[in-house]
Amino acid sequence: MKIAFVYPGQGVQAVGMAKDFYDKFDYAKDMVKRAADAAGFDMEHILFEENEDIHVTEYTQPALVTACSIMSKALEDKGIHPDITAGLSLGEYCALVTAGAMTFDEAVRLTRIRGNLMSSYVPAGQGTMAAIIGLPKETIEETVEPIEGATVANYNCPGQIVITGEKEAVCKGMEALSEKGAKRAIELKVSGPFHSPMLKGAGDKLRVELDKVEISDLKIPYIANATAEVVEDTTNIRDLLQTQVSSSVMWEQTLYKMKDLGVDVFVEIGPGKTIAGFVKKTVPEIPVINVSTVEDIDAAVEKLAELAK
Repeated sequence: MKIAFVYPGQGVQAVGMAKDFYDKFDYAKDMVKRAADAAGFDMEHILFEENEDIHVTEYTQPALVTACSIMSKALEDKGIHPDITAGLSLGEYCALVTAGAMTFDEAVRLTRIRGNLMSSYVPAGQGTMAAIIGLPKETIEETVEPIEGATVANYNCPGQIVITGEKEAVCKGMEALSEKGAKRAIELKVSGPFHSPMLKGAGDKLRVELDKVEISDLKIPYIANATAEVVEDTTNIRDLLQTQVSSSVMWEQTLYKMKDLGVDVFVEIGPGKTIAGFVKKTVPEIPVINVSTVEDIDAAVEKLAELAK
């Protein structure tokens, strides 16, 4: 049976994520401490105490990587190992840790820097993002392409695409797509025009930090956001992560690629069920197991054993 570990992106974070792992497992306490050292802030406070900073991008990103990586280790400690992995936007860093390309500590350090760059590179109010519901991607692409300053940010699943860019251009795109028959066009509460060419400079600055990181040989392949192609060697990982900041996230295409590769089951690791929703609209024949609590670990082991029969 071919298992894929998949990781959500920013937006699913919640105070208390991974707290039951922290309370039960010494390794989780150690990982939270290591994350605090790598990120340079009080990770226990951000993860476990009521605060608003958990929704501030530069804290959100390393906190979510920490929580998801703790959950992944719990699965692997139970003997559940993936054959392939991928993550949506920020989740790509979790996938890289799982694939063995970089250490957990480096992923936490990098995502603090990445979050800060992504949220501060474009002055507040100049850029935005919007979710477009209920139109085929071809219609969205041909409508947005002539609008200077607007592009596609995320191909999440059929019928759900996010556009990004200059605020005025995105608003113009929302109006045009509503006229084309979009069921909904919703401006998102984000701190910047993520995955737009406006952030190319942020990707360039991130590259300086990426060049300091040792990229190790992969234990398993992963699929990159920027290309939806399988990565089996480490040669271009830094290029892919640099590009990912300002290019479209090809998540729908990633799910189709995993289906083509014979994935039998997705294990979504992290808070919420965002990825499960995308899977059900893209490759509904492939089951999804969600893991976000200690209780979910044993349930996942049982479910995988059933599927393997």
